[in-house]
Amino acid sequence: MRIEVKGRNIPVSEDLREHVLRRFRVIGKQVSDLAELEVEVFEEHNPSIAERYVAEATLHLKGVTLRASHASRELKHSVNLVGEELAVQVKRNRDKRRHRRDAREAAARSDLAGMVSLQPSTAEAG
Repeated sequence: MRIEVKGRNIPVSEDLREHVLRRFRVIGKQVSDLAELEVEVFEEHNPSIAERYVAEATLHLKGVTLRASHASRELKHSVNLVGEELAVQVKRNRDKRRHRRDAREAAARSDLAGMVSLQPSTAEAG
C-alpha cells in the first residue's frame, strides 16, 4: 500500500510521518498492494474550536473509496482515531466482499448440481 502524508498549513515532520506509517501498517496488511492511502492533516485557525487538529484519511481500493476524518486537541490523537475508524471500514468492506463471493460460489454450485440432475443417466437410456 502506498501512503502519502500531506500537511495543509502544517509542516509534516518526520516524527509525524513515522507515526502515520506505524498507525496504518495494520490496514496495509489487510488491503492490496495497489491500494493508495492519502492522509491529510491540518489545523483549524478558529479560536472558538477547541478540537483544532484535524486528520483526514482517504483510502482508494479497487472499486471503492473509504474516507475518515476526525478532530481533536492533539494531532497524533486525531491520526489514531482516523486509523481506528478506517480499520473498521476496511474490515466491513472485506467482510461484505467475502460474503458476496461466497454467495456467488454457492449459487454456482447449486446451478451446477441442478444441471447434473437434469441430464439423463446412461442406465435409463439403455
